[in-house]
Order: sequence, then structure tokens, then C-alpha cells
Amino acid sequence: MPDVILPVLNERDALPWVLERMPDGYLPIVVDNGSTDGSGELAASLGARVVPESTPGFGAACYAGLTAATAEIVCFMDCDASFDPRELPKVADPVAAGSVDLMLGARRPTARGAWPIHARAANTVLALELRRRTKVKLKDLGPMRAARREALLALGIRDRRFGWPLEMVLRAADAGWRIGETQVAYHPRDGESKVTGTAKGTVRAIRDMAGVLRE
Repeated sequence: MPDVILPVLNERDALPWVLERMPDGYLPIVVDNGSTDGSGELAASLGARVVPESTPGFGAACYAGLTAATAEIVCFMDCDASFDPRELPKVADPVAAGSVDLMLGARRPTARGAWPIHARAANTVLALELRRRTKVKLKDLGPMRAARREALLALGIRDRRFGWPLEMVLRAADAGWRIGETQVAYHPRDGESKVTGTAKGTVRAIRDMAGVLRE
């Protein structure tokens, strides 16, 4: 069964909801990326495997989780309660069945404000650029995703900041991977997003992703 990599930075309030909804057999790996609210300790007390990662950055946390994982298939998911872990099989099962190599969860907002307009606009631009470059018909650079662990490591993803999700898709497409997309619900997050909760955070993410595109 898959390992589920959960990058965490001060997500204490969301952790119980996320971990209690993990599907049977899915092992949560909480990567504590410098939390100051006791997120790592709480996750451990709730039965999750906790991996500390002192290097700041979303990609650094994802990479730490990927190298710590042992399952054949790994999933990635935000740990702020914006995604329901019960939907993880929608991205993991097609990979396990061999019908796709990388499955992304396209976000479907469930409430007003779940996906701020500035973040949605930036995502649309990135998705269009991805479609142009890769010829893969993606609508969203979805942070809920699944792939085989060894194959992901072999891609050699270098970004350790917010460009990680984009570089994964670009390298997978260049490697000839079959990339799929399925809709998943996107809920109002618990607390403020480090990426899309503010215009400043969105600009920072766009800057990192622009660097990946230039490469």
C-alpha cells in the first residue's frame, strides 16, 4: 500500500482531521519542515511516522519524505485539511494498476474562498504553459498526486522550493511518462496557506516556478 508524504509547517490544528481520515493501509509520513507549534510531536502521538527536515522549502520537505518512504507507490498531499485523504485511492489506484505513471488530483473547490482568485489565476497560466510544453491536457498543477517511488527518484528533481510540483510534471513528461488527472474536492484550508493564502506567497511560488520553466 502507498506511503503518503505530508509536508508540514505549523499544521497542528489540521493534523488530527487529516490523519484520522487516512485510508486503511496508507502510511502517513509527516515531514516536519521547522514547525514551532508542536506539529511533529502531535503527529507522532497520533501514529504517523515523522521525518524532520530542517532545510526550509516545500520541495525540500517533499524530497525528504520521498527518500524516507519505502512503499512502491507514494502519494503527496497538503496537510492543511484542504484535501480529504479518503480520496487518495483516486490518484493511487490508477498508478498501482499500471494505467498511468503519474496521477494528479485536479482541484474542485467545495466552497467560496477555498481557492483564492489570485492563486487560481496563476494556476491557470501554469497549466496552459504545461499543456503547451508537454502536450498533456492538464487543468491543474494539483498538489495531491501519486507515482512510483523509484521512478520519481530517477527523475532527478532538483528544485527544493515551490517549483517542485512543476518540475516533477515537466521531467515526467520529458521521460515519456503517462500522466493522468482526476478531480478531487478542494476544501477551505485550516489556517493560512504558506503558498496561496496571500498574494505575496503566490508571487513567491510563481517566481520559483518561473525559474523551473527557464531551465
